[in-house]
Amino acid sequence: MLNFAYCSDKYQYTMGKSFYENGMKDRRAIFNFFYRKAPENNNWAVVCGTDEVVEMIRNLGKAPADFFERFLPGDQYAEFREYLSGMRFTGNVWAMREGEIAFPNQPVITVEGPIIEAQVLETPLLCIMNHQMAVATKASRVCRATSHPVSEFGSRRAHGPWAATYGAKAAVIAGCEGTSNILTGVNWDCGSTGTMAHSYVTSFGCSVEGEHEAFRTYCNTHKGEALILLIDTYDTLRCGIKNAIRAFRECGIDNSYKPVFGIRLDSGDLAYLSQKCRKILDDAGLQECRIFATNGLDEYLISDLERQGACIDSYGVGDAIATSKAAPCFGGVYKLVQIGDMPVLKRSEDKIKLINPGFQITYRIRKNSGNEADVTCLRGDRLEEAIRKGSTITIMDEFDSDKHKTFFAGGYEAFPLQEEVMRNGEDVHVVRSLAEKKQYYAHSLQAFDASERRLINPHYYKVDISDDLYDTKKSIIDRLNREIADFK
Repeated sequence: MLNFAYCSDKYQYTMGKSFYENGMKDRRAIFNFFYRKAPENNNWAVVCGTDEVVEMIRNLGKAPADFFERFLPGDQYAEFREYLSGMRFTGNVWAMREGEIAFPNQPVITVEGPIIEAQVLETPLLCIMNHQMAVATKASRVCRATSHPVSEFGSRRAHGPWAATYGAKAAVIAGCEGTSNILTGVNWDCGSTGTMAHSYVTSFGCSVEGEHEAFRTYCNTHKGEALILLIDTYDTLRCGIKNAIRAFRECGIDNSYKPVFGIRLDSGDLAYLSQKCRKILDDAGLQECRIFATNGLDEYLISDLERQGACIDSYGVGDAIATSKAAPCFGGVYKLVQIGDMPVLKRSEDKIKLINPGFQITYRIRKNSGNEADVTCLRGDRLEEAIRKGSTITIMDEFDSDKHKTFFAGGYEAFPLQEEVMRNGEDVHVVRSLAEKKQYYAHSLQAFDASERRLINPHYYKVDISDDLYDTKKSIIDRLNREIADFK
């Protein structure tokens, strides 16, 4: 198995050699993982992957010495290679919970430690988080398009086995009822779902009677399980639905059957076919027979099917979720925000790339069981102290001073979004089941207003920074601007 702590870009290690040889390797550094803009004009993103980040960090320093010689050859690297073979992470990490809802520029993960240790985590951390947050955020969008269950069926289109397995996990956390991936089902004890493919039907002979035999045989060999018959192999309405009803009757499957029985549509006009099939099933006395739909679905197609009055009880979604098809690249970044006691930033003429400096923490402010605002502070600054005491506070939009809101003492509650997951290199994260993460996401989602949860033109939730963080940021930019103007 690959050690993903070393799924890195070489420049992490070329920088590391400079830190090592110039006496900087133990200098305290703070890096933030955050994203600048949610995909598909979404209002927010779903956090997923932090458990795997902790596991990855724990594996740093577990590669044999000769591993480093293969990408850092030569005598000039000999001493550095020896150091790397024993280098383990000794710092601290804070992270948002899996299933948390995060907004742009908030520190999803904060890494504090010796700069050489924290720097080499950049690429593997981004690889894990960008993948899982892309999938989780897309799954959230798809599931919010309907009140009916959605299952993730995208393993065959995912970008490799690792992506299929962990992507399915992310999809379940962000609202999917289940997944077809058996590794995900086994590793996270969430089960997996699946019935038949068209090849199963055609294996009984390419004929209408062969289809009937396939259905009857399947029902007889899987009694007591979910029985979902794929009815569009030859003709959905003229033989598929009729053979399904015939097989159900012959096998004693009726409205009392548990756990569930139904048909699946995988092609054609799903709205029209589902309506026709519903009527045929009801007329046959099979009112409890469910209708499942697959075939290149995403949140937009599902929304349109619902608008047309499709009689679909459950959806299976594949590559749209597994590859986050419409926005496959999640734009998370890992930036140095403090070195020693000095906050730092990357100055940019592109406004969206101007980062928040310093050691940060984010609070979510809630009133009457509904979320009101998020604010990111410098740890220990005046606003954080006031929040901790429950004092009256006022937060203000960074770019528009007319947009501000006051929360009065005793009239709100606030809680930090980041929790400690590693302390002095030791894993201290709270182990939670997949079901707990899924439940936490659902609870977090419902605390936002419906207008903030909608897919099209969502209302933008109030996300601000403290005055001290704003002043720190502005002072650095002003100083840099003066230095650049005076530079010759």
